[in-house]
Amino acid sequence: MAAVVDEIVGLLEKAGAERYGMEAVSQLEHALQCAMHAERAGGSDALVVACLLHDIGHLVGEGDEGLAERGEDAAHEHLAADWLSRYFGSDVVQPVRLHVDAKRYLCHAEPHYWAGLSQASKTSLEVQGGTYSADEAAAFMAQPHAAEAVLLRRWDDAAKTPKLKTPDIAYYRRFLEATLKA
Repeated sequence: MAAVVDEIVGLLEKAGAERYGMEAVSQLEHALQCAMHAERAGGSDALVVACLLHDIGHLVGEGDEGLAERGEDAAHEHLAADWLSRYFGSDVVQPVRLHVDAKRYLCHAEPHYWAGLSQASKTSLEVQGGTYSADEAAAFMAQPHAAEAVLLRRWDDAAKTPKLKTPDIAYYRRFLEATLKA
C-alpha cells in the first residue's frame, strides 16, 4: 500500500512540477487546488482523491503536451482511469473517467458555462467532441458517478489560480491510503 502511494506522490511531485499545458499553474498545483476545493466542499475521501488524480493521465502516458493545440485528443481521462483502476475502486475511477464528459455536459446544460472556461479548456473541448446534444447530455447523467464527475469538473475549472496556498501533497497521503483497494 505504501509503495503505491509513494509512486503516485512521486509522479505528482516530479512530472507534475511541470507547467500544466497552457495554464498558469503546474500539474501538481492544479491537482492540489482541485483536491482542496473538494475537501472544503465536504466531498468524500474518494472524491477528494479523484480530484487530486483526475489529470494523472497526462503524467503516465507518453506525454501529451501540445496535442490539443494540434487538434488531437490525448484521451487523458481514459489513460488516468485505466491506470488508477489497478489501485482504486469505481468511486475514484469513474469521476476521473467522466470529467471530460462532464465539461461537455455542462456546456450543454448551462449555456454560460463555456464562457467561463479557460482558453486551454476551450481548445481541448473542441478535440474532445464539443458540447453534448440533449440526448448525449441525458445519457451522460444516467451513468453512475456522473454527478460526482460534474462536481469534479467544477473544482477542476476553479483549480487554476497561480500561487494559491494549498495543503502539500503529504497532506493527501491519508486520503490516498484510505481509498486504495484492499
